[in-house]
Amino acid sequence: MTQTRKNYVRPLDIKHGQVDMAHGSGGRAMAQLIEELFAKHLGNEYLAQGDDGALLPNPGEGRLVMATDSHVVSPLFFPGGDIGCLSVHGTINDVAVMGAKPLYLSAGFILEEGFKLADLARIVQSMAAAAKEAGVPVVTGDTKVVERGKGDGVFITTTGVGVVAPGKELSGRSAKPGDVILVSGTLGDHGMAIMAERESLGFESPIVSDTAALHGLIETMRASGADIHVLRDPTRGGLATTLNEIAKQSGVGMMLQEKALPVTPAVEAACEFLGLDPLYVANEGKLIAICAAADGEKLLAAMRAHPQGANAAIVGTVHQDEHHFVQMTTAFGGRRIVDWLSGEQLPRIC
Repeated sequence: MTQTRKNYVRPLDIKHGQVDMAHGSGGRAMAQLIEELFAKHLGNEYLAQGDDGALLPNPGEGRLVMATDSHVVSPLFFPGGDIGCLSVHGTINDVAVMGAKPLYLSAGFILEEGFKLADLARIVQSMAAAAKEAGVPVVTGDTKVVERGKGDGVFITTTGVGVVAPGKELSGRSAKPGDVILVSGTLGDHGMAIMAERESLGFESPIVSDTAALHGLIETMRASGADIHVLRDPTRGGLATTLNEIAKQSGVGMMLQEKALPVTPAVEAACEFLGLDPLYVANEGKLIAICAAADGEKLLAAMRAHPQGANAAIVGTVHQDEHHFVQMTTAFGGRRIVDWLSGEQLPRIC
């Protein structure tokens, strides 16, 4: 009887409990946290192996694609999502825009002492739901705990692995003069949802994050047969910075049409109120596609036929330019340079 009492471990108090240093010690408390919280919600045949890594099946013919992303968003919960689903969506998208089929995720958690277990459970449940919906399981992970005051609740790093079929690779190096530039929907929703929540700003029309996994949309786009040269998700730095990255990689210039850029009235009003430019505001559920001009309308139709591309638009063209400038024809008929993001427009948005 005494022995039974000695080995008994009380279940985690998810409702009232907090993360403490023992949860990162590698001992019994950490094992309990993993079993009763992480494995409970994220569990699958690979995670159940219980080793320091996951033994995975051979993906078959093709090349492996691997991407990693750290998530430090503040606040942790925001309209339309939270750091949990964001950490799944962001890494899946980084793999998918390279032309690959996302297969597996790993997740690393940095937890701060004192963080509420109820909030951690909510985050892990959100991750689990996002991974299940996407069909991309979390197969291995790690947890560390830092002292109170040396973190900000929770940081999550996810790594994704996928496979791309021979000849189907996509790269930011592949934009060509004459190509057209498309976006899959309205710009700036995620960044402005974060800002509105952080600053307790009330707008007449609520702004909701667009966080989503995009590999289903990409499959639809590729099935159209359009000659797609580049895919990219315009996260930090928004559309403007992402296009500058691609222009530099490909050694080309670009011209946007301001009138063609899809921005919701709520985001436009919020940006105007805060003195921000929606071109530089982060997105977490939108993509940029650059394709041959002859296939622009075909690709646009395919995107609009998918729920995640209902508001897709052709927004510009690619041309020769030794300076690799991204420019924009304004609504008034003038032109301006759309430069790289300078400084930090919106801190901690992903």
